[in-house]
Amino acid sequence: MRHLLNIADLSPAEFHDLLAVAGYLKKRRNSGTPEHALGGKTLAMVFEKPSLRTRVSFELAATELGGSAMYIRGEELGIGVRETIEDVARVFGRMVHGIMARVFKHETVEGLAQHSGIPVVNGLSDYSHPCQAIGDFLTIKEQFGRIDGLRVVYIGDANNVCRSLAQACMLAGSTLVVACPQAYAFTAEDIRSFGPAWGKAVEQIHDPRAAVKGAHVLYTDVWTSMGQEAERAARLAAFQGYQINEALVALADASAKVMHCLPAHRGEEITHGAMECSQSVVFDQAENRLHAQKAVLRLLMGSEPERVIAAARGV
Repeated sequence: MRHLLNIADLSPAEFHDLLAVAGYLKKRRNSGTPEHALGGKTLAMVFEKPSLRTRVSFELAATELGGSAMYIRGEELGIGVRETIEDVARVFGRMVHGIMARVFKHETVEGLAQHSGIPVVNGLSDYSHPCQAIGDFLTIKEQFGRIDGLRVVYIGDANNVCRSLAQACMLAGSTLVVACPQAYAFTAEDIRSFGPAWGKAVEQIHDPRAAVKGAHVLYTDVWTSMGQEAERAARLAAFQGYQINEALVALADASAKVMHCLPAHRGEEITHGAMECSQSVVFDQAENRLHAQKAVLRLLMGSEPERVIAAARGV
């Protein structure tokens, strides 16, 4: 790994290594064992879009690994307005040791990776959200003791979160079933990108009740994301019937877990009851963003990544 821009860029071994290291670092944190792998190193955190979990988890991850993190608002940089992406990236490359960027356009993280000469992490773009998927599968692994052979059902817009979740399921050996309105389904380009996994590891139907039968995980995201506010009324109408509620949870496997990447609009994509039910692992999932981010930074910016992978795997 040189960067983390998309889950699809990872090999199955790299994906499993990230989960193993995340679990290992979580155990060490819980036991009070410090880590100093980023001593003397600084992470630049670029935020064109705000976030609670992304900012707290990355800033804390860098700090707990012995490094430091610098918060930079997107308007302070003015990428493509005040300065070109090439110039911004090269300045970062001369001063800091890594970049985490939460941006509107995926081309921005690609440009930073191409021109900075230092590791770049996609903290969210319009195309993908790889860090969320790593935290999600760390949670799934903790709950089920495995990540393969599971039926993960995503109900809602086939968006950036859903796309990364699909890519993660392909690496994990599980199946993602997307239940969504036709107008908000995966595009033809997405389907081509999934290759032979389409229809096998990644499925798409439009009946949420049929989708959740036998599901191990029920997952959703907001119907209207940042930047889609003008579409809110149309989206609320289109997604009626695609809510995770108590009745839908009851149709899934008895051991099924409820997940949401947050923030949640309770009463829209998920009911309060489903969010707070005994099967919900939403806040375990939120916490695991920290441990996932630590694994990403440890392997991209820390020394001797092979050593921590071996320790995490008990080799």
